[in-house]
Amino acid sequence: MMWLSWILGTVSAWMMALANSLPLFVVGIIFYGLAGFVLAPMNSYITNVRGNLSIGRAIAIPSGVYSLGTVIGPIIGGIVADQMGFQAVYVIAGIIFIVSTTIIMFVQKKSEVHQVDQESVKSKGLLKNTRFMAFLAVVLITTFALYLPQPFTPNFLQNQQQLTSSTIGMLGAFGSLGSALSMLFLSKLGSLTGFFISQLMLVIFVILFLKGNNTILFGLGYLFVGGYRLCRVMVLSIGRSMIHPSETGLAYGLIETMNAVTMILAPILAGVLYRHDPYSMYRVGLMILAVVLGINIVIFTLINLRKAKQNGNKSMGVVYRTIK
Repeated sequence: MMWLSWILGTVSAWMMALANSLPLFVVGIIFYGLAGFVLAPMNSYITNVRGNLSIGRAIAIPSGVYSLGTVIGPIIGGIVADQMGFQAVYVIAGIIFIVSTTIIMFVQKKSEVHQVDQESVKSKGLLKNTRFMAFLAVVLITTFALYLPQPFTPNFLQNQQQLTSSTIGMLGAFGSLGSALSMLFLSKLGSLTGFFISQLMLVIFVILFLKGNNTILFGLGYLFVGGYRLCRVMVLSIGRSMIHPSETGLAYGLIETMNAVTMILAPILAGVLYRHDPYSMYRVGLMILAVVLGINIVIFTLINLRKAKQNGNKSMGVVYRTIK
């Protein structure tokens, strides 16, 4: 799956580079978008070869490096486009894809199960796992709340704050930088801690955009957008703890499906709110974030109390058998 995705990415890059008409260029863009199906299989592979790293940390590091690339890439692309034209940008991208694909071809499937996963009990079936299926609902409402204030923020900056396109692009780079920093540094705190921190980061983002009136505050706000990508990694780690290791690929695919549904539904509501009142998408977003954060605190507090009770009962059982 990873090989196929990288090959598809290479083909699509060269289609865009060599396109002499708009329809062919659009086909290249579509193929490039289809290459994104690799996300779940790639994260599943990373999980299995993570070594001594936690699952969240192992997935977060490549995601953080990718975010750094999204900061540097547009800058280099802009310089190349100014000096050599836009076609040169896609030609260089195609060459980089060839190098990247060649490297990926040397990636070997690791047949051995990770040492920690060898202790897992027999699978009962993912669709029968009520705890995981309920967690998918948590993923859906959480990522929806985190993404809602984001889609029309560039429009808000351009139309309500009268910022130029170049300034908005620079602020977007701050968003990518925030994603990279949160992935590389906050992911080490643990999946559940990172999950809640990511929500608090978006609360700060919304408050800064709701109350801010200058580029500095907006740039600071964009740094906290990184909480969205941090959350997407942390839910993979949390969800993985609820399933059998053999179900990792399907589980990650279902979680990414919830994320995709969010990216379809949230912009619709955001657009309605923006048309009614541009500031309302931040006010409503803040209320939804607060409610979702409260719900998640209650849910995971109850889960931890239940685990503590179960562990206590097991300990009492061991003591009883020992005395007996």
